[in-house]
Amino acid sequence: MAAENPVESLQEEASCPVCLEYFTEPVILECGHNFCRACISQCWEGSDTAASCPQCRETVQQGNLRPNRQLANMVEIAKRLSLQATKGRGGDGVCGEHQEALKLFCEEDQTPICVICRESRAHRAHTVVPIQEAAHEYKERIQAQLKTLRDEREKLLGLKVTGEGKSQKYLKQTQTERQKIMSEFQELRQFLEEQERLLLAQLEKLDEEIVRIQNENVSKLSEQISHLSELISELEGKCQKPASEFLQNVRCTLSRCEKGKLQQPEEISPELEERVGNFSQKTIALLETLRKFKDTLPSTLERKRGEPLGAHRQANVTLDPDTAHPNLVLSEDRKSVRWGDRRQRLPKNPERFDTCGCVLGCEGFTSGRHCWEVEVGGGLFWAVGVARESVRRKEGFSLSPKGGIWAVQWLGQFRALTFPVTPLPLSRFPSRIRVCLDCDRGQVTFIDAGDEAPIFTFPPGSIPGERIRPWLWVGGSRLSLCP
Repeated sequence: MAAENPVESLQEEASCPVCLEYFTEPVILECGHNFCRACISQCWEGSDTAASCPQCRETVQQGNLRPNRQLANMVEIAKRLSLQATKGRGGDGVCGEHQEALKLFCEEDQTPICVICRESRAHRAHTVVPIQEAAHEYKERIQAQLKTLRDEREKLLGLKVTGEGKSQKYLKQTQTERQKIMSEFQELRQFLEEQERLLLAQLEKLDEEIVRIQNENVSKLSEQISHLSELISELEGKCQKPASEFLQNVRCTLSRCEKGKLQQPEEISPELEERVGNFSQKTIALLETLRKFKDTLPSTLERKRGEPLGAHRQANVTLDPDTAHPNLVLSEDRKSVRWGDRRQRLPKNPERFDTCGCVLGCEGFTSGRHCWEVEVGGGLFWAVGVARESVRRKEGFSLSPKGGIWAVQWLGQFRALTFPVTPLPLSRFPSRIRVCLDCDRGQVTFIDAGDEAPIFTFPPGSIPGERIRPWLWVGGSRLSLCP
């Protein structure tokens, strides 16, 4: 019975009655029936000049085969209509070689194929399944991998939060001890300068170890979370694609999923926790001893006479206009900077900060010990510090050592731009900050220039061995470099 669908009817009329495929080089017999040239030749192989029509059995002459060009044109039209109908039904794509719908999936070659490809030598000996069946099977495997990846991401997020909480607790405890030491030594500074330095150095070692573990953990966890998030997003998008696109390189995708392993971060050891607690007890005992026996301190803590204390060379710092954000207005002597109301029309050179109100100093340092002072006044928000020469000037950089910046900041709260940030509960608001850079040790210290009280120190080794420049961040305020 003829198909009710006009497209299907046209496909039947455009099909050879011998091979049941679309006509290839159609020829018409004397009886009016049409066949592929190759098909009728095969049927008449070994016959004499007279032969019969395979369809009506009428005797015809083999030499009277005539090409049917109109039927060949109709075959091409039928093929195009068939392809349009397949795409309109949301089919699985079309074979680029045979222009047939991709209805099968070759397991060996991991690729969708059409029914003609199935009979070719390339796939005849391979295991082939319906494309929807293959898509369903692989989708189930992908969904299982997605669940595993999501579970691993949740574990990593939990570990990250726990690690940050512990580090903040220990850092807060060491900060409290630092304040105790500083307040006691304020009265005894002329007698106990090196004793204070010794205790602070011990605290810095604890800070360095705590921050090192935290930074390594956060970096590893963030990297794994980012990787898993990207992989999950990729897999979720892949699952939404048609089966032919979905199955492209699906085995490689599964292999990448199976390689994701959860790397347990280094925990803050009980020994370090015990050291922090022991240091607190020792601090209390030592301060009590210092009050009673300040005149009989052990000589082992005395430094060598004549050794200079804090031998930093005063640097004459000026600001580099080629790096200043377009809203920043520099003074003529390039010693002060403020935030302007309008964005200036300046060259868009690669050295210029264009997303954050920053400016670098002209001077750069690679060795030695240098210091300079910045008058901050009562600005709304600002930051003072140093940056590496290669710090990013455009979008996407971090105000932290991770982004190549070491600084202290006022933003409604005084804090050090560590990662994460460290609150600084100062007893007074500084009007001038001294920046002390030690390139040889890779360390920078911030001091209240008014009363010489330490503000914060990034531990030795924090700053890489490359060219370092003064750095200012201005927002709704004015900053000036002191002579």
